Amino acid sequence: MKKLRRTFILISVLLAAFTLKAQQPGNEAYTDVALFKDSILLNNCLVFLDSSNNISPAEALKENWKPLSAYHIKTHIPAAWVTKRVYLKLNVSNSAAINDSIHFFPGISFSSIKVFELSADNRLLQVKDQSKRSGYQPLVIGTGAKQTFIAELRFTKFIFTYLTPQLIKSSYLDKYKKILYYRNAPMQMAGYVISGVLIMMCIFSMANYVLSNKVEFALNGLYVTCMFLLIFFSTFFEKKGGVIMSFFSSYLSFALLAIGTVFYIAFTRKFLNTKRNYAILHKLFIYEERAVLLLLASYTFIHFFTDYFTLQQSLENIMKITALALGIVYIVTAFTQKNRLLNYLAFGNFMLIAFAIVSFYMLQFPRKGGIFYNSLFYYELGIVCELMFFILGLAYKNRIELIEKTKEQEALKLVAEKQIFETKLAVLNARQKERNRISADMHDELGAGITAIRLYSELAKSKPDKNTLPEIEKISHSANELLNSMNTIIWAMSSSNDTLENMVAYIRSYSQEYFENTGIKCRINIAEGLPNVEVSGAIRKNVFLVVKETLNNILKHAKATEVTITLARVPDGLALSIQDNGIGIDLEQIRRFGNGLKNMKKRMDEMNIDFVIENKNGTLVTLHYAIEL
Repeated sequence: MKKLRRTFILISVLLAAFTLKAQQPGNEAYTDVALFKDSILLNNCLVFLDSSNNISPAEALKENWKPLSAYHIKTHIPAAWVTKRVYLKLNVSNSAAINDSIHFFPGISFSSIKVFELSADNRLLQVKDQSKRSGYQPLVIGTGAKQTFIAELRFTKFIFTYLTPQLIKSSYLDKYKKILYYRNAPMQMAGYVISGVLIMMCIFSMANYVLSNKVEFALNGLYVTCMFLLIFFSTFFEKKGGVIMSFFSSYLSFALLAIGTVFYIAFTRKFLNTKRNYAILHKLFIYEERAVLLLLASYTFIHFFTDYFTLQQSLENIMKITALALGIVYIVTAFTQKNRLLNYLAFGNFMLIAFAIVSFYMLQFPRKGGIFYNSLFYYELGIVCELMFFILGLAYKNRIELIEKTKEQEALKLVAEKQIFETKLAVLNARQKERNRISADMHDELGAGITAIRLYSELAKSKPDKNTLPEIEKISHSANELLNSMNTIIWAMSSSNDTLENMVAYIRSYSQEYFENTGIKCRINIAEGLPNVEVSGAIRKNVFLVVKETLNNILKHAKATEVTITLARVPDGLALSIQDNGIGIDLEQIRRFGNGLKNMKKRMDEMNIDFVIENKNGTLVTLHYAIEL
């Protein structure tokens, strides 16, 4: 079928050429659209190259035109043409009895296609531009007409641009596009398959980022996304025209490569933690990131605001060299460092470089024979292999970090269990200490009282009945003291009494009862709005014993008539003061009080309560407890 079709096209071209020679009015031949059924290649259409880029279509008509074949363009146009304006002269006739519709297709790829029709009075009228979307410009040729069209072409700033002007029958256009598509179907199929693999890699990376919140997954996903867009659009726009394809080929493909490289470097820095592990490599990567961004900014300016295509090509080559240098750096570093994470990057870059070399070879020595002789296929395959190693590296790192995290959690669990055990042990020790304290209190308080009762009882038995009254009084007093001590111990032991309110009530009750029938007036002032704070049994007991000892000293030594007990809030806690109006205390002759004051001070120090005794219109004892209220 292919041979038959080629033979048919050759015969058509020869016939058209013969007809054109027969139809020449002067030196210009006309292509009769009625003589071909599908499409015709205009190898000998007239061309004018506007080197100055300032000649209008009307002025171009007066210039010296040459046949396209005179330029001997075998494949893509010369680099010097890329930024120049080119005019094509299309002489078209229609010998059929009806109007005919054709499409003008100048080739791949053009940023602008403007077509002008030469009128009977030699004026150029612009045909409505319908080529922006697909690169095909429709033309209508009237029956029996001979028309001249001037096509003003601006090339895409892309080295692989082909000037292959054709006329295609409108009825044949869809089939023509399908032929172009299926002619390259294996490569396009491979491109879409590779794009599918890349999008799966992107989804994998982004899903892992969402689950683990690790930045390296996000950076790798962004790099994969750039490569996916690069390969997908390259496949989608293959053998197509239009403004969008032109923009992708000339600028967007480079931008995606540059941005992807930045994400790739950032991913590497995070993946290897170069800031901590490879300080020199870290600085090198940062400089490379900045260099690539500067390269992209320079490329953008040159592409959109200048016609320095040679410089633009140089920047593209620098970008490729930068990518190659990066790969070599990874390979050399991995060889010297022997780090497994680095090995994954090195293997990935090695695969990319190897396939890039094969791609370059295929580009320099093109051969026909299907997908395995296509340079782009090997480059895309290299990208996939590279990214597969990156994904494997991420999975390995994630597994290692998971193992380390599990070990860390187990270690924390052991520490927590140890702390719980130590807490339980501390509780047991505290309980034992409390038992020992209660035992000591009972021994000191109750033992002495019981001994006194027994002693007085023995004395009472040894005396006649009429002389036992003093001993009986002493026995009664000792029993009361014993009962009070027992009540104090029980009160201090009960956790239900661990409140400030309860301690205040107990001290109030004891003080009033203590001075009852003594001739000393006892006033108790309790500030309003005291906080409902917890007071432990140890603090309650020791504060009460200090208050008890203070009241006892007042009764025995102060010669006071009034006692005022005040509990008030102070800026940094609570203050309990006991003020009498007695003779005061001689601090220099404190021995008369024995060890009482020393014991009181010691008890308060153990509870972290300040104890102060001073002369102030009598004796003033102050207990200050620092607490946040």
